[in-house]
Amino acid sequence: MNLKSFLQGFGILAVVITLIPLIAADYWWIRIFDYPHIELTLLTLAAIAAYFLRFEIKNWRDYAFITVLVACFVYQFAKLVPYTPLTPSEVNSPTESVNENTGFSIVTANVLQKNEVTDSLIAEMKSVQPDIAVFTETNTRWSEAIKKGIGKYYPHKVEVPLPNTYGMLLYSKLKLKDPQVKFLVDDSIPSIHAQIELKSGDMIKLHAIHPTPPMPQHNPSSSDRDAEMMKIALEARDSELPVIVIGDFNDVPWSQTVGLFKNVGELLDLRVGRFFYNTFDAGSSIMRWPLDHIFVTEEFRVESIKTGPNVESDHFHYFAKLFLQPELAEEQKPDNATEEQLKKARKQIAEEEKEDAEKGQNH
Repeated sequence: MNLKSFLQGFGILAVVITLIPLIAADYWWIRIFDYPHIELTLLTLAAIAAYFLRFEIKNWRDYAFITVLVACFVYQFAKLVPYTPLTPSEVNSPTESVNENTGFSIVTANVLQKNEVTDSLIAEMKSVQPDIAVFTETNTRWSEAIKKGIGKYYPHKVEVPLPNTYGMLLYSKLKLKDPQVKFLVDDSIPSIHAQIELKSGDMIKLHAIHPTPPMPQHNPSSSDRDAEMMKIALEARDSELPVIVIGDFNDVPWSQTVGLFKNVGELLDLRVGRFFYNTFDAGSSIMRWPLDHIFVTEEFRVESIKTGPNVESDHFHYFAKLFLQPELAEEQKPDNATEEQLKKARKQIAEEEKEDAEKGQNH
């Protein structure tokens, strides 16, 4: 196969992979193509450049091919632009008049349950010293290691260690009110919910989630993940308190599901207008994308964001320093959810509940 044929073959493949996620289906082999969008965009750009540098564009087939490939790249790039400085930030920086007592740091860290090296994460948490920390994939061994390592700094805890890679811990230096563990779509997949009192006395609402990814061996569709996210979005929408949703979503910010989640919950993404802040896969220098997220309502401001170093997990932790400035909320208010978006979210929840009911009847 010569280079021209190879580039044309890749171009066709790029178009197909770009279009597959647009299919309105929740099969794992469709939803999985949401993930490598950054890499696909760069490869498409490289293919266009190589075609122009090596070959003359001299007949209608060449023009047609390049036109399709450029259109494909433009579409791909348009989905990524919001997560670059080319777009205005959704969550602005705090103003000079901010009350320091409304500030707090927060982190989400997937520890990788099978990771035997606990000291690296403990040392990093001692260095970062977040006020609020959510740890996912925590079994009993990890729960005991984290408690021994940093437990004395965190008087408020919600601990749900599990052996199935969906264990979760919430550690907080700030007072928790009415903390709850819920199993929204599966009796083995917990989420943690609590009101948190800031040093200023203001109350906020936290939802920590870790929905299942679409995987052929465990969850061949994304229905559980999507339904859990929609349930949280509706709770955020109805909350009278400022809301933070945090955790390993097992989904990327440019997917249809996360887009709907944001719209329905009327939430803002810290990444928009800044950068990708890829958190997975820490073991690869090429295949990386953002799976861990912090979404907030319009009352919050963000001072800083960063991802952590490699701590032997397959995820980098995701850290933010936030301030509560509700008096400036109108400056960054998200668009109201449409009736069509709300209907779609409720439909996803209903479909998941129907699947659960059918599974129950078969057992």
